Amino acid sequence: MIATPPDFDTRFFRSALGRFATGVTIITTESRTQKIPMGLTISSFNSVSLDPPIVLWSLSRAASSLVHFQKAERYVIHVLSATQLHLAKRFAYGPQADRFNNQALTRAPGGTLMLDDPDCSAWFECRNMTQYEAGDHLVFIAQVERCQRNFHLPLVYHAGDFDLTPSTEPISND
Repeated sequence: MIATPPDFDTRFFRSALGRFATGVTIITTESRTQKIPMGLTISSFNSVSLDPPIVLWSLSRAASSLVHFQKAERYVIHVLSATQLHLAKRFAYGPQADRFNNQALTRAPGGTLMLDDPDCSAWFECRNMTQYEAGDHLVFIAQVERCQRNFHLPLVYHAGDFDLTPSTEPISND
């Protein structure tokens, strides 16, 4: 069955999606050949299954780090706390090499590169199971092998920013 073409533009759709508040994560891995740290900020993280424990996230096909995450055997998904806005911004913009400047790193129990930051609300060490093409993104499905959590308040992304104050400006469908 073919979907009906949308009656809205990309800007309006993005604004409508922004009405759904999400958590903020940083995903880390290493390039397979040179073991260079790779990381990025993602808000498209979700649980899929409890038994077995499976999660998903998506990444733009235009992302420069896409090939590294496609080839990664494992990665760590860090759920950021409200005190980690600086990390969310650092890992969202700029060159990969700058994202890890002065950032303490460690290894998850399975050996996967991860941030050494006790302020994360949770982390998940994942085995990269598969990916699916979905429009301009790739959806990653991963089985969680290890995880940890604490009780820090989460960092929340809403209406295109890390601020929970709702916008009063309507966005037209022009």
